Amino acid sequence: MADTKQADEQLDDQAAGGRTDKRDERRTAALAKAVRAFAASHGGSAEAQLAHIGRGRVRIALVGADGQWGNLVADSRDIARAAAERAGAELHEDFDGELAAKVRTGPYEWSRMAGIQVGGPANT
Repeated sequence: MADTKQADEQLDDQAAGGRTDKRDERRTAALAKAVRAFAASHGGSAEAQLAHIGRGRVRIALVGADGQWGNLVADSRDIARAAAERAGAELHEDFDGELAAKVRTGPYEWSRMAGIQVGGPANT
């Protein structure tokens, strides 16, 4: 009896793994498509940096060739890395000075930064 139960549990785990793998593949493909679309809209290429943001989720920070930036969120580091690589984004270990220097901010970002810090509306 115990052997049967154990075999049944293994089959259930394998079946769930198949669903999980397919779900992860769909999520990876969707994120890769979003990264490619971002790159196409912002100069034809993108650079990316992955950062853990909590509960296993990972932020994909993107910087386009034109300096515009954006973020995507993945359910795991493996999915994030696979999506960025599949999309052809250059991956960086850190959002260091070299990558940060490529970011171009506009009036919105400057007004938000100044508004939060210097006499602007309360951030509530």
